[in-house]
Amino acid sequence: MSSKTILVLGGGVGGLVAANELRRLLSSEHRIIVIEKNARHTFAPSFLWVMSGERQPEQITRDVRQLIRPGIEVIISEVQAIDLTNRTVQTGTQTLNYDYLIIALGAELNPESIPGLAEGAHTFYTFEGAAKLGNALQDFNGGKVAVVVSALPYKCPGAPHEGAMLIADTLRRRGLRDKIEVHLFTPEAQPMPVAGPALGEAVKQMLADKRIAFHPLHKLTQVDAAARKLSFDGKDSFDYDLFVAIPPHCGPRVARAAGLTNEAGWIPVDRATLQTKHQNVYAIGDVTAISIPGRWKPDVPMMLPKAGVFAHAQAEVVAQRITAEITGAGATYEFPGIGYCMLEAGESMAGFAFGNFIAEPSPQIHLRQIGPVWHWGKILFEQWWLAPIGAKREMLRLALALGGKVLGIPIKI
Repeated sequence: MSSKTILVLGGGVGGLVAANELRRLLSSEHRIIVIEKNARHTFAPSFLWVMSGERQPEQITRDVRQLIRPGIEVIISEVQAIDLTNRTVQTGTQTLNYDYLIIALGAELNPESIPGLAEGAHTFYTFEGAAKLGNALQDFNGGKVAVVVSALPYKCPGAPHEGAMLIADTLRRRGLRDKIEVHLFTPEAQPMPVAGPALGEAVKQMLADKRIAFHPLHKLTQVDAAARKLSFDGKDSFDYDLFVAIPPHCGPRVARAAGLTNEAGWIPVDRATLQTKHQNVYAIGDVTAISIPGRWKPDVPMMLPKAGVFAHAQAEVVAQRITAEITGAGATYEFPGIGYCMLEAGESMAGFAFGNFIAEPSPQIHLRQIGPVWHWGKILFEQWWLAPIGAKREMLRLALALGGKVLGIPIKI
């Protein structure tokens, strides 16, 4: 068996899981190289807690090397180009050859695509933005808060709703409950539509319980930061005092330049194997475009949401398939489509939904009642993810697995 080189582009959820699983499965003669532009890994699900003041920024960051197994090479550099013909990747410092390529570069934010948004909006979708928004919430003395999903698709479909509820909770704790209005605008017809009407109604009720006004079918077209005014396609404008945006997302520039993406800018992959149309080239996580077979309406096709839980599962499938091909074992592993979401509601409470997103005739999603157990489960997951490779991380993994088994939910890590 000849030595193989596997390049993993990106050190987010998908990239780290893929690299760690490959190192666990393959002998040391095979090189596994992670290329990541940031030396510090930030845990994106905790950005909301930075915003709400429940975490300090330094609590949710780690040196990326702490989170990978020994025997994995890490190159801290930005990917500049992908040459699919010659099987090379160009970074800011060198050119690397590969036998297998895993693209886990995530989605990029593109606030400039909507006039005025970049100048007028706060966001909790970046590490720096969450900290800045947290400061703004502490200085806020009342008025209208607009939380706006500015374009589709976007990663973490529950985050806008969590963000609105945690903003309301943060301001309530400051004694401003009767001095504020929180409004959530989205171009979608309901919250998290891929999960179905029952879950959408449940989330709408969670928002209503927090006195949050939900405005569906609102497509943002322009922001006037000076006048503090939002304009929507075919809808009334809205005057705000604090504006929080989920910015438009786009596929990574290098993937588009390499010819890997579709017209929308995302990488199409085989739903079961995560392989692109190029041999030995895989894509996982937010960078992908994956259609799902089920539908809630016969004439409305749906795409798999962009979420860390899917990136994690896809990374494991790709690692298993590459290992099977290298070792000659035969690749039988396929992406199962199982996903789950712990939806923070404030006051140390959360909801929980899970199920099969590629089931037919429609996704089969189950909803558990809101309660503190899901909030504490999310904290435990955060602590596991941020724990350096070693005994503590393994103990936390076992605790999560045991908790999932007791509660009857598919937590597989």
